[in-house]
Amino acid sequence: MGFVFVSGSAALDLVGTVTWRRTDPTELLTGPADLARWIDACADLPDGVTVTPEVLGRARDLREAVHRLATDRLAGRAFDPAALAVVNGTARGPGMTVQLDDHGTRRTGDADAVLAELARDAVAVLADVDTPLKECGRPGCTRLYLDRSRGARRTWCGMDECGNRVKAAAYRARRRTITG
Repeated sequence: MGFVFVSGSAALDLVGTVTWRRTDPTELLTGPADLARWIDACADLPDGVTVTPEVLGRARDLREAVHRLATDRLAGRAFDPAALAVVNGTARGPGMTVQLDDHGTRRTGDADAVLAELARDAVAVLADVDTPLKECGRPGCTRLYLDRSRGARRTWCGMDECGNRVKAAAYRARRRTITG
């Protein structure tokens, strides 16, 4: 199973590891190996991080807390105190390190540092009320993303999964109207 990184934020991409939350929730992080693969695939996170069942549980807790805070932000509500405690507590964890090599820089750190980095990313995204946070416009898709498009007119989380399908459905509907 491949992971999708279209949110513009590692923390929001982590939230996207539960898909179709309102209609048919699917958990993509079913075991520690899945989280390890997600971390390896995520840009700016270190490779080869050891993930235990306990780390997986904390990552899921962080993911759900970030989702709750992001949906609070979208709805214009005050942040949920329990979700704030999870994100802020995790953000206080140890930081990752940056090292120089022949290819530029690489980031290193253990699982605690990765979770702290994800929590700090969530803090940065959610702290600014002017952050262009959106939810995908495809019915049923609940992926959150940062709309940094020109004029902030992006409608879907990504063209591959949602945008193309919405456009194809609209095209088929128009064709039915013309030929119908």
